[in-house]
Amino acid sequence: MTIVVNKPLPEFEGNATGGIKVTNTSHLGQVVVLYFYPKDNTPGCTTEAMQFRDKYKDFEKAGAVVFGVSRDNMKSHDEFKAKLELPFELIADTEEKMCHMFGVVKNKIMYGKKVKGIERSTFLVGADGVLQAEWRGLKVPGHVDEVLKAVKALRKAA
Repeated sequence: MTIVVNKPLPEFEGNATGGIKVTNTSHLGQVVVLYFYPKDNTPGCTTEAMQFRDKYKDFEKAGAVVFGVSRDNMKSHDEFKAKLELPFELIADTEEKMCHMFGVVKNKIMYGKKVKGIERSTFLVGADGVLQAEWRGLKVPGHVDEVLKAVKALRKAA
């Protein structure tokens, strides 16, 4: 089951830091930003997490909740979250169920070897549970501002 822009998200469930369970219906009434990233404590992912952290109050003001998603386990997420003082929760998708549903698992070349990795991607879900926008294979610089702009535009349209 894949996700499609302008369609409700299919059923899913993920466990996040803070003992929170995130499902396709757990945050109805709120705009949800789901950003998928390759790995805790790597340079690009650290930068991206810090940019979401630094703009988090703006996301909150715009009525959005942010979740980071990777294949790392809860212990890794808890440490990453504490180290960077992240104000949002991280979903541990250790079985790659969400990663496959959102279609972010890609073959990558790393050190000359083919490996399966997570393509840095962000998804914007409206308060009604419908996928509003997606950014795939993105570059970190300027991305968080772009997502925030889309969240604000969504609120104006509502």
